[in-house]
Amino acid sequence: MQGSPYLGQNGRVPWVPGLGWGDVDVFFVEATGVASVICYAAAICGCVYALTAGLLARGFVRSELAPAKSFPSVTILKPLHGAEPGLFANLASFCVQDYPGPVQIVFGVEDHADSAIDVVDSLIAEFPDCDIELVVNSFSHGTNRKVSNLINLAAKARHDVLVLSDSDIIVDPDYLTNIVGAIDAPGVGLVTCLYRGAAERGLWARLAAAAIDHHFLPSVLVGLKLGLAKPCFGSTIALRKTTLATIGGFHSVVDQLADDYALGEMVRRSGLTVAIPSLTVEHVCTHRTARDLFHHELRWARTIRFVDAFGFVGTGITHAFPLALLGTVLGGITPASVIVIAALACRFSLQMQLDRAFRLQSNPFWMGPFRDMVSCAVFFASFFGRAVEWRGRRYAVLADNTLAYTGEVSRNANSVPSGALV
Repeated sequence: MQGSPYLGQNGRVPWVPGLGWGDVDVFFVEATGVASVICYAAAICGCVYALTAGLLARGFVRSELAPAKSFPSVTILKPLHGAEPGLFANLASFCVQDYPGPVQIVFGVEDHADSAIDVVDSLIAEFPDCDIELVVNSFSHGTNRKVSNLINLAAKARHDVLVLSDSDIIVDPDYLTNIVGAIDAPGVGLVTCLYRGAAERGLWARLAAAAIDHHFLPSVLVGLKLGLAKPCFGSTIALRKTTLATIGGFHSVVDQLADDYALGEMVRRSGLTVAIPSLTVEHVCTHRTARDLFHHELRWARTIRFVDAFGFVGTGITHAFPLALLGTVLGGITPASVIVIAALACRFSLQMQLDRAFRLQSNPFWMGPFRDMVSCAVFFASFFGRAVEWRGRRYAVLADNTLAYTGEVSRNANSVPSGALV
């Protein structure tokens, strides 16, 4: 801008009485330049993060699982709501466990008209030797309907070891053996585990699975390594009845938005640890439209922001490619724009290492950058609003992360996986 007839001797546009637009223009140019530098710096941090996460992924899958020393009786609790796509296969994976001890499976719904009942009846017919029980109970214990359902199910649990798992989870036949091996370790009060995405069918389901595989998994691995993450996932929560009683039972989280996270925190505060063994389960993604995908991930991001605001803000650097691209948009094409290419290279490297380490479903390379752009948009959008939806009901999230019912919504309740509070 040097030599411009619109600039004064100090390089600034002279102030015009009553107008002031010149100073505003110069401020805007300077501000976008600073913003560009910030974006590039964050993108560089994101590149380092991606390379680190790739190394941690290989280390995680190579760690050995603790062998089970005994095989106590286990009760699996499965709250259900609606016959989502693939529900029979999801639930059947818990009926074919290679576990030598007694296993009771308790499914639960709130309504006699719930379509999940037919799926459970089919399971009982398909696996007559399994100890399966269905509970239909509409009594509400609090605003979190999934936890309210769990309370009704827990009353039927006959065994000491309880395993909770969302309805959109598929497990391997050695799942229970590995979970029991982890809970037998000294000082362990609760066992949870990572999950990978499994797309049912369609583009939006594959994008949802990619978010789990290439955003959720690496962020947790890095967070655990740095000691910044203290997670507990609804994919698996295993604990003993005595531990549950010590923390106040499921009633203690019946109004919480992130009930799984809250359970983990309460177990830690009781002096016990939360173990995360090196096994993963599959989270089945059934999203059918862009709206389903965006709204589900937006509510998921808001939930993380509510329970761990500092950690959530820190995940902003994980969006290296979108940030580098934004830096170029703000600052123009300069030598620094090479960071865009570096971010893409690191992103593809992370994707390949995760796919190889966790044996993930391969996606076209173009889907990676597009997935990153969507994730970045969800990240920034999550800072606006404090409302969530659960099966056609809208809730406000209060300062203590409890839920307050605010009314009904018109969205189709069956468009979201039944095991998640969304």
